Amino acid sequence: MKHWLETAGSLLYPPRCPVCDELVGMGVQRMCPACRRSVRYLSGPLCCSCGKRLSDREAEYCGDCSRRRHLFVAGRALYEYGSIAPALYRFKYDGRREYAGFFAREMAEQLGGFIRSLEPGGLVPVPMYPAKERRRGYNQAALLACALGRELDIPVFQKLVIRNRDTRPLKELNSEERVNNLKKAFNLAQNGVKLKTIILVDDIYTTGSTVDQVSAALLSGACQRIYFVALAIGAGV
Repeated sequence: MKHWLETAGSLLYPPRCPVCDELVGMGVQRMCPACRRSVRYLSGPLCCSCGKRLSDREAEYCGDCSRRRHLFVAGRALYEYGSIAPALYRFKYDGRREYAGFFAREMAEQLGGFIRSLEPGGLVPVPMYPAKERRRGYNQAALLACALGRELDIPVFQKLVIRNRDTRPLKELNSEERVNNLKKAFNLAQNGVKLKTIILVDDIYTTGSTVDQVSAALLSGACQRIYFVALAIGAGV
């Protein structure tokens, strides 16, 4: 019955490549061959802190991380932002929730070793402001975290941290404004949860301001070490 339903669903809604949105035929959602060749996965040398690709002038840390000390220990991302930006936009703003499963499979395949090596107690998605989440209908980070948790058999704690105030879009702000914009925007919601190591999950990492502020909330409880994984890393400012 399940196979029949999946087949019927594929006939009614044929799978599309998550990157270019072109039809890819029957079966599990996947990238088309052209996009598979064009998408850029992050590979070394990478920043020891955030995982951005290092330039020839950078030794261990990228420009962003060399200028500030983060509250998280380290993190990794899957793609270079520019090569996957249209897909991330559709996932985030155009209701393409089905992308979560595809992206989670990609993350499990490419970043699964890094994630498992940390022996995390759980995954925590970066929360959205409740009113904004209601308007959008979903939190893309939460969808991604839940799908990744299923792939790697790691528990997900969606309500461990809450976003208690709305903030300006970070793409409109410089580095200093991002930090000030996010101050006291997140609170720990469940003090009874004791997880020594947590991995935050988000769609895009840029300068680390959001991850730092969520980390601050988690570190105010029993958590001791925060890491992050993201779908893509954008250019710093």
